[in-house]
Amino acid sequence: MKKTAIFPGSFDPFTKGHHDIVVRSLNLFDKVIIAIGFNSAKNNRYFEIDLMVNKISGIYQDNPNVQVLVYNELTSTLAKKHEARFLVRGLRNTTDFEYENTISQMNRNLNPDLETVFLITSPQYATVSSTVIREIHRYGGDVQGYLPYTL
Repeated sequence: MKKTAIFPGSFDPFTKGHHDIVVRSLNLFDKVIIAIGFNSAKNNRYFEIDLMVNKISGIYQDNPNVQVLVYNELTSTLAKKHEARFLVRGLRNTTDFEYENTISQMNRNLNPDLETVFLITSPQYATVSSTVIREIHRYGGDVQGYLPYTL
């Protein structure tokens, strides 16, 4: 049976830390779906959704085991649709764990077959956060060193 994992997030933007989680996930799963959560009624993204889809897809264009999609539904429902039994989440610190643990428990309540796998962030990416990257970019700072693609 093929092991499919979903890596959900807003990815606004997709960072080298996110890329590291995808690469490491491919050692555990046959397929990784990078699922970008987006609600068109709440267009509060900093980077346009189409830009992120194109940039992320470009990174993995030669890897058929990675799929990029946009979704606007419960992650547990998305997992059922794609026959994914695993969610992958990266953890930088204990604050991330507290937040992700709550979401993991609810996803498990909604879909008992869904297991969340936490990967500890590689040390060189522990300080990289999409929120901080957006702020640096907003004020004209150079963010290229934190992104696996060129803006």
